Amino acid sequence: MKPVLALAVGLMTLVSTPLAAAWAPGPGAARDLGSGQAYSEVAPAADGAGLIHAAIDIPAPPRVVWMVMNDCRYIRRLITSAVDCRVLQGDAEHGGWDIKETVTKGNFFIPTIHNIYRSDYQPYSLIRFRKAGGDLRVEEGEWRLEPLNNGAGTRVIYSNLVAANIMAPAPLVREGMRKDTAKVLANLRAVTLSLPR
Repeated sequence: MKPVLALAVGLMTLVSTPLAAAWAPGPGAARDLGSGQAYSEVAPAADGAGLIHAAIDIPAPPRVVWMVMNDCRYIRRLITSAVDCRVLQGDAEHGGWDIKETVTKGNFFIPTIHNIYRSDYQPYSLIRFRKAGGDLRVEEGEWRLEPLNNGAGTRVIYSNLVAANIMAPAPLVREGMRKDTAKVLANLRAVTLSLPR
């Protein structure tokens, strides 16, 4: 499963999934988060979709993490299969929304995926996203950025209900989503920490 499916790639909106919106990492995630690793889980949902919940702690302020998440220049470092990211319309800076397109290259088992999604922004704390076109059957979710250590750090929480037309057993697809989501969050942490301070 491509990281774009897990990451909603690029970074996107959940409006109608209360379960996803209410999720927070539980005690089982504490060890991973405390060691700087990503925590990721995927549950089965209706019509073959997967409900992804994930989190990572990053020792950088929410504003810095936000900038990395929302800048198409970083997409290939966050999602290694990404080949393109562009803003199609909107005004994220002044209007609080945009529509982006991302493309991830496929392989023998996974097709190339064009993903078009609308994101609505509450700067430095919340991004809600939803499918606006492209190849995915279902996509709606959110990113939450919660300050840690008086704003010196950030807990990134990701939830996404996603489904794609992939001819593979559902448990295998969900496991791919889980692994890819964790990789994207680990990359987000690494890219953020690589920036000059």
